[in-house]
Amino acid sequence: MLAYRGLCDVVVASVYVNPTQFSANEDFDLYPREVEGDRAKLEEAGCCTVFEPRSLYRGGNGDASNVVGREGASPNAHETFVQVERLQQPLCGKSRPHFFKGVTTIVSKLFNIVEPDVAVFGRKDYQQWRVITRMVRDLDFAVEVVGMPICREADGLALSSRNARLTPEARQAALCIPRALEWAKSVYTSKPAPSPADLASRIGVIIKDAGGLVDYVEVLNAQNLQPILDITAQPALVAVAAHFPARDQGSVRLIDNCVLESNVGE
Repeated sequence: MLAYRGLCDVVVASVYVNPTQFSANEDFDLYPREVEGDRAKLEEAGCCTVFEPRSLYRGGNGDASNVVGREGASPNAHETFVQVERLQQPLCGKSRPHFFKGVTTIVSKLFNIVEPDVAVFGRKDYQQWRVITRMVRDLDFAVEVVGMPICREADGLALSSRNARLTPEARQAALCIPRALEWAKSVYTSKPAPSPADLASRIGVIIKDAGGLVDYVEVLNAQNLQPILDITAQPALVAVAAHFPARDQGSVRLIDNCVLESNVGE
């Protein structure tokens, strides 16, 4: 946050676990919530105000039970949603088709409530950043969307609140993801360069060999998230989602990515 403090006079952060981003079988109830810890970190980083709504859905009670499409929703339930039709379909949109409908709806509401001049989104969720940027363009929000480089632990694992749910063994095994992405960067300029399919296949094998369950590994056009035939013909996004065992129950879904382009960081 400190890196972007100079973009504006007042920094506002929202802390909200959005229920419509989770399906019935996902980890909404298990998603880590550390209110006091978040507030302390934000204050240290120079945040001026924290916006912590209980629910952003009309008549909602924090669990989205009063949203159309949810079991038990009332006739007066929230029924207006925002979607970015094409960009939401690949990557996370395949296994989580509900996800971006929840993201874009709640972000549009946040923009209308807070009225920011600049909105900063981490590029760990690269697709989310692209989807929101397109939504802002298409709906003429007076907001500049800035993509923040991925923050990582000292050993390279992308920072995520979900990391705390990993078993100790899974925490070490998950390092295969950043290592696989570093490998992709190292072979990007080799002659001949690997095909997108070969690159994705090799990364998938690395994750499986480490004990991860691959959701997807894809190499796409970094601008429009469409398939490509040559990783050197345009900026190429290497995007990964994989599951590793959790301390509590089930598994933890981790995402990470890198962009393959000369002199471009994450």
